[in-house]
Amino acid sequence: MTLIMGIVNVTPDSFSDGGRYLDAAAAVAHGLRLRADGADLLDVGGESTRPGAERVDPRVERERVLPVVRALVDAGVAVSIDTMNASTAVAAVEAGARIVNDVSGGLADPEMLAAVAATDADIALSHWRGHSTDMYARAQYGDVVDEVVTELRTRVEAAAAAGIAPSRVILDPGIGFGKKGAQNWAMLRGLDRLIGVGPRVLLGTSRKKFLAEALADDPADAVEARRDLATAVTSALAAQAGAWAVRVHDVAGTRDALTVARAWEEGSRWTSSTRSR
Repeated sequence: MTLIMGIVNVTPDSFSDGGRYLDAAAAVAHGLRLRADGADLLDVGGESTRPGAERVDPRVERERVLPVVRALVDAGVAVSIDTMNASTAVAAVEAGARIVNDVSGGLADPEMLAAVAATDADIALSHWRGHSTDMYARAQYGDVVDEVVTELRTRVEAAAAAGIAPSRVILDPGIGFGKKGAQNWAMLRGLDRLIGVGPRVLLGTSRKKFLAEALADDPADAVEARRDLATAVTSALAAQAGAWAVRVHDVAGTRDALTVARAWEEGSRWTSSTRSR
C-alpha cells in the first residue's frame, strides 16, 4: 500500500505555503492536522527548494525544524527531515526523525552519506543536477528516464560505499528538479523503470508548476485547488505503478484518490477471479 507523506514547510519562502507555518506551534498544529487527515508520515523542512531559492544557514534551519520534529515525534508521529545539510540531518535523527530526505541525493553536502550511515535512519535520495538557483540550466537530456535511473543508481552505489545498505535507501526521481514540463511527464510515464531499481520509490509532484502548465493554468496563480486535484491524480497513478510513498500538501484529497485507486484494483482482481471459475 502506498504511503502518504505530508509536507510541513517551516519556511518563509516555500513556493506554495511559505510563511504559513514558520512559527513552530503553527507547524506542529498543521502536522497534527495532516496526520488526522491520513498522513502516514510527515516531512519537516526548514529550507525552501523552490526555483531560485537561496540557501539557508544550517544553524537557522535547525532552529526552525528541531522544535517541530521533537514535538511531532513526542505526539507519536513518524517524521522525515527534509534537508541537504548533514548537521541538520544528524540533529533531527537525534530528535527522533526516522528518514533523512535529501533532495540533492547526498551531493550538496559531502558529509551527508557518512553522517546518515552512522545513524539508524533511512535516507531518501532524489535525482539532482544542481541547486535551485541554476537547476534548469542543466535540464538537458537525451532519454530523461534512462539518465535519471542511471544517475540514481550511482547514488545508491555511493550510499553503499559510505555504509548505507540499499535496504535503507529510498529513491526519488526529483520531479521538477532540473526538469522542465515535458521532461517531468516523461519521467512519470517511465516511473516503473525506476521502481525496478530499488524496493522503495518516493514521488513528489505536489502543486508543482508542470501541473499548472498541463491544466493551461497561470503558473503564477496561487489558487491551490486545481493543482491539488492534479496532484491527487498523479499520486494515484504513481501508486498503481508501485510507488512506496507520495509526498503531498493535500493529504485528505490524496488519501481519497488512493482509496479509489485501491478499490479499482480490487475490482479488477475480483473480475479476474470470477472469470477463472
